[in-house]
Amino acid sequence: MQQINSITNLILIKMGRKKYHVTKTDAGWQGKLENGQRASVTGPTKADVLHSTIEMAKNNNNSQIFIHGVDGKIQEERTYPRSIDPPQTKG
Repeated sequence: MQQINSITNLILIKMGRKKYHVTKTDAGWQGKLENGQRASVTGPTKADVLHSTIEMAKNNNNSQIFIHGVDGKIQEERTYPRSIDPPQTKG
């Protein structure tokens, strides 16, 4: 029963989560809310944009950031706050 409650809580958390994507543009880098019309953050370097996007995600209290490489592929995924990360499994 405890496992079912944990899975239900995880589904509810993921449904309300704001998802940001840090991606390369012609002008530099952007941090953009998933399905957003405009970038929330823009800048010349990936590091600058990532830093600002992380701060936004932390302030929203239930967010996820997908960090893309120059090629557009997802390199890393981060969840804020870290306490709502799903538990690691051996695999």
